[in-house]
Amino acid sequence: MSVTVTQRPEKCNAPALDARPFLGYFHTMHEMSIVTSLLTLVEEELTKRRLEKLLAVRIRHGALANIVPEALSFAFEALTQGSPFEGARLELEEEPVVLRCACGASFSPEQKRELLFAPCPACGEVLGHTVEKGRELYLQHIEAE
Repeated sequence: MSVTVTQRPEKCNAPALDARPFLGYFHTMHEMSIVTSLLTLVEEELTKRRLEKLLAVRIRHGALANIVPEALSFAFEALTQGSPFEGARLELEEEPVVLRCACGASFSPEQKRELLFAPCPACGEVLGHTVEKGRELYLQHIEAE
């Protein structure tokens, strides 16, 4: 990883850091906290049901939930290594975005990049839609024995 140091304005003598090389790190940190919470929930459920071995966990997340699947998988592997959950599978399912137009029609845009200007299939309106689905993050399934 390389870091670019640039000079700040004359009022401040401290160098400024270019944050771009750290963006992947920040994504991983976000996913680490999600996985930490997820493993706490899983542990509570296993204890309640008197189960000992975690086999798999399925997470369902909306396309707008700011989840980076690779970072989430990395965080899961890192946080379960050397723990009782080591070897468990993490399964990820992405839920599509569903928008509601002012005319009342609900629809899913074909591609994520169309979210800002997605034409309503019923009336053709491009702006003013509300998000009905796509921001969720669910612990959908735990497989254990």
